[in-house]
This record gives sequence, C-alpha cells and structure tokens, in this order.
Amino acid sequence: EGGYTIHYPSKEEMSIYDAAMEYKKEGVPLVIFAGVEYGNGSSRDWAAKGTNLLGVRAVIAQSFERIHRSNLVGMGVIPFVFEDGTSWASLNLKGDELVEIDGLDAIKPRQKMTAKVTYGDGTLKNVPIICRIDTLDELDYFKNGGILQY
Repeated sequence: EGGYTIHYPSKEEMSIYDAAMEYKKEGVPLVIFAGVEYGNGSSRDWAAKGTNLLGVRAVIAQSFERIHRSNLVGMGVIPFVFEDGTSWASLNLKGDELVEIDGLDAIKPRQKMTAKVTYGDGTLKNVPIICRIDTLDELDYFKNGGILQY
C-alpha cells in the first residue's frame, strides 16, 4: 500500500496515494522537498510519471540525478534547486506548510526565484531557489503540460 502521511487541514492519517487523490480533488498542487541527487536510481520515465499522477507540480531539491530531472520536465513537473546554504532539513518542515512560487507564468530557464513557505503557525520564510528547466525546448514542454501534450 505504500507509506502514510497526514492530510491537511483534516489532520487525518492516510496512505500517500489517498492523500494525493484528496489534494487532487481539492485542487491543491503538491511540492516535494528533497535532498541530494533526487531521483538517483529511478531514471526510468515512470518515476516522473508517477510523481505527476500524484499531483506533484514542483520538486525543490539540493540536486537532481540528470536523467530524472529531464524526465520530470517532460512530465510537466518543474524542478528547482535550493541556492547554496539551504536544504530541506534547514527548513524544519512538518508537513503542514503552504508553498507559493510566484512568477511561473513568466519563467525562464535557470531563473532565480523564491519559494514562499508559510508554516502552520503563520510564520513566512522566503527560500531562494533556481529553476532547473535548463533549455528553451524544456520550457516549451513545461508550458504545454509536458512532452506528451507538446
């Protein structure tokens, strides 16, 4: 069945899949925060397809495995990397945060951006990130919802 998570705001424990489907029904896009070499060992395109099917629209990581980063873009999931000095661990995430990334309509390859993380207690943290859409072709894929829609 897979791992478990807490669905917010209901605070109900459920499988990751069930929570993802609830968020999808509610129209809530998801963000993954990750460490070094995200996607390592999963260069097959189904790893990125599964991420997309779960409703994940962005992955913010310290770094990406090269092929998986490309596959994410191809599936319409935007990869970002933290700027130096920031990591998912340094953010002290609990899972009840809201994440906003402004400027996605005018995004450019390798653009510096900000993820606004609002914690459950209302505290706001601006997290510097860099878009890892690396080429204009990849940007076209992303803007069209992925390579399959292109």
